Amino acid sequence: MSVLGAVLLDAADLLAAPRLPVLLDVRWALGDDRGRERYLAGHLPGAVFVDLDTELAAPPSPAEGRHPLPSVADLQAAARRWGIRDGDAVVAYDATGGLAAARAWWLLRWGGLADVRLLDGGLAAWTAAGGALVTGDVVPEPGDVVFTGGGMPVLSADEAAALPARGGVLLDARAGERYRGEAEPVDPRAGHVPGAVSAPTVENLGSGGTFRADLAERFAALGVRPGTTVGVYCGSGVTAAHEVAALTEAGIEAALWPGSWSQWSADPARPVATGPDPG
Repeated sequence: MSVLGAVLLDAADLLAAPRLPVLLDVRWALGDDRGRERYLAGHLPGAVFVDLDTELAAPPSPAEGRHPLPSVADLQAAARRWGIRDGDAVVAYDATGGLAAARAWWLLRWGGLADVRLLDGGLAAWTAAGGALVTGDVVPEPGDVVFTGGGMPVLSADEAAALPARGGVLLDARAGERYRGEAEPVDPRAGHVPGAVSAPTVENLGSGGTFRADLAERFAALGVRPGTTVGVYCGSGVTAAHEVAALTEAGIEAALWPGSWSQWSADPARPVATGPDPG
């Protein structure tokens, strides 16, 4: 299968592949628990449903955030349930431009899987390319993949907060109104980490729900230059993975802060900035 850069796979190329990779359906959105229901109603042939809250995260806590990283052992057990074997290619998708599927992409790479991609444009791109959908559940034969962890860089809260003062760039991937402190639908306090730059994840996508072709220019305008140390956070480390995917596609290495704003805002000792500027 040909790929678009290091991260993305075109739907037409997936459709033409002589042998399908392991397909993961990661339909999820904040406050929406109908992902599995939508999967059962129609998904790519052979795709396995992945539950983001229970399989792509450890239990939430104020100390670690709403979606802490699972242990390597738990992630490996989940990947084996999804049928992943050593040497397999994996493609993750959703119906929201990769905003949820990128969490699976990032975690599998973090676990140590090399050949994992995002289906650019997700479910809509597949059907637009002529791909069929099937209904019902898929339960694959168990896999045997082995994970070691450490395959993607990670930041702690203190490391992320220190980036701007050290000449790095800390990107806040949440919606602009949450960054500015105008709205906070789920976390304890509104605003952003002092020094962070607003970089909403949705702006990685074009009007058709596929990744933009000018990602390098987008990030350059946000202060990311060659050699810049880059960290990314969001509400709970989900859409930040999408930003890391976009940065990777643009040829830029970036570290994910898994605890993100849900961890930071739960600690009253942590300072909060508001307004449109980093502060």
